[in-house]
Amino acid sequence: MRKDRKERSDKYYSMLNAAGVVFARLGFYKATISQIAAEAGVADGTIYLYFKNKDDILYQFMNYKSGRFFETMRQAVDGSETADLKLRKLIRCHLREFQNDRDMAVIFQSEVRYRRDVAPHIKDISKVYFDLLTEIIEQGQNDGILKQNLFMGLVKRLVLGGVEGVINTWVAAEGKYDLVSMADPLVDLYLGGIEAR
Repeated sequence: MRKDRKERSDKYYSMLNAAGVVFARLGFYKATISQIAAEAGVADGTIYLYFKNKDDILYQFMNYKSGRFFETMRQAVDGSETADLKLRKLIRCHLREFQNDRDMAVIFQSEVRYRRDVAPHIKDISKVYFDLLTEIIEQGQNDGILKQNLFMGLVKRLVLGGVEGVINTWVAAEGKYDLVSMADPLVDLYLGGIEAR
C-alpha cells in the first residue's frame, strides 16, 4: 500500500528527484524503476511503497515540480504593481526556474508535452499559467498599458508558446548559455511587436 501524503518524507522527495535525473538522462520509456531506485539509493521495493508504477512517478514528479513552480511565479508577480513589470517578472521567473532545474526542463519539454496520457495533467498546469496571464493582461488593459481589442486566448498562447520555444532551444543547446538573459528581449517583443513604428 502506498504511503499517505501526510507520511511522505525526505525519502519520497529524494525518489522524485532521482526520477527526474533518470527521466532526463535516459528518457521516460528507457528509464526503469531499478535505475530510479539506484539513483535514489533505495531498494526497488521501496519505490512501490510510494508510487503505483513509473507513470505514477512521472505524474507525481510533474505535480510536485509544477506546484513549487507556480508558487514561485506567483510570489514574483505579486511583488510588482504594473502589468508590464508583472509580465516581465513572470517570464524571467519561468526561465530561471527551468534554468535552475535542467532535468525538469528536459522532462517538461521533451517527454511530457508529447504524451497523450499526460494531457490532462498538462491541461491543469497550463490553466494555472493561463489564469495568471489573464490577470496580468486584464490589469494591463484596465491601466491602459495594453490594447483593449486583444484576443485573449491568442495572446496567452503566444506568450506561452514563445517561452516554450526559447526553453526548447536552450535544452537542445544543452544549456550552454544563460536562459534567463532571453527574458527581457522576449517580453520586449511581446509588448512592442515587430512592426516599425
